Amino acid sequence: MNLYKTRKPINISEARILAVDDEMALCDMVAAWLRREGISCDTAYCVDDAISLMRQTHYDLVISDITMPGKSGIELLSIVRESFPTTAMIMATAVDNRETALLTLEKGAFGYTIKPFERNEFIINIFNALERRRIILEHEGYERHLEQEVRDRTEDIRNREEQIALHLISASGYRDEETGQHIKRIGLYGEVLARKIGWSQEKIDYMRVAGPMHDVGKIGIPDEILRKPGKLSPEEFAIIKQHPQIGAQILANSSIPLLQMAHDIALYHHEKWDGSGYPRGLKNDAIPVSAQIVALVDVYDALSNDRVYRAALPEEKVLSIMREGKGSHFNPQMFEYFLEVLPTLHAILSAHGDKIE
Repeated sequence: MNLYKTRKPINISEARILAVDDEMALCDMVAAWLRREGISCDTAYCVDDAISLMRQTHYDLVISDITMPGKSGIELLSIVRESFPTTAMIMATAVDNRETALLTLEKGAFGYTIKPFERNEFIINIFNALERRRIILEHEGYERHLEQEVRDRTEDIRNREEQIALHLISASGYRDEETGQHIKRIGLYGEVLARKIGWSQEKIDYMRVAGPMHDVGKIGIPDEILRKPGKLSPEEFAIIKQHPQIGAQILANSSIPLLQMAHDIALYHHEKWDGSGYPRGLKNDAIPVSAQIVALVDVYDALSNDRVYRAALPEEKVLSIMREGKGSHFNPQMFEYFLEVLPTLHAILSAHGDKIE
């Protein structure tokens, strides 16, 4: 889109200008000139009166003297740029001073004119300033439109990625209803903790969808082991421990950030802070933060809910067990964040039908 070819001609009759000068006769003369050109113009004889008018009425352009009793035109310029950013300003002075002119332009003035005014030149300067302001606002509007289009397309892509991920999650969730409820809560817990540690909204959204894929590798674990009500034998536990690699293989080699995070979570959520976890025996910050988050909320949810091999534990017992893992199983700082958001996790657990004892 070529803004210069598509822009509309300036509509002078819709413009509204404010003239500010302590020389009342000069200020009124400027207003009279502009009104003859069909331009609406109000007058103010000091900066305070000008600000009062601007709070009541929108002005496209302010023409202000620089040197006035009380607040100066330079001060007015700063106020306008801060509080009325869509209003243009032209500065006027009786002294032709290069440094002053540059200062006003650096502070955002659209122009600089010398008294006494020559009528035709003055009117041309006004028209040019109004046209420049219109082009700038139109360009900013076009940029906002482009930015919104990018946001909309990004959101559409993200929604498609989430739909793919949620279908994949459902494949593992249908193995049994307990696991299906568990994976939903993990995403919500992870979202809360990710926000607590200061992640961007984009990464928080990824966590909400990627977290539930932590156990997607259990698709490859036989039902007789996955649903076994009693204690697993060493051989059976060795098979269970394969699910991180299976999940990582399912999620590997993706260029999609959401699935890249899901890969790390699936592969590393059983690693421990002290290096005693599996499958890689990673230690401390070598464990991806996303996996550290899921390691915490996964254990919390598993202990707080019924499993085929045991009933849910009371909250006090759950936290006692988890505190023993602070610094060994869990990142100690992450554990403190976990405790701070615990009331929110309680609400999530309650809302999804599992009550804390």
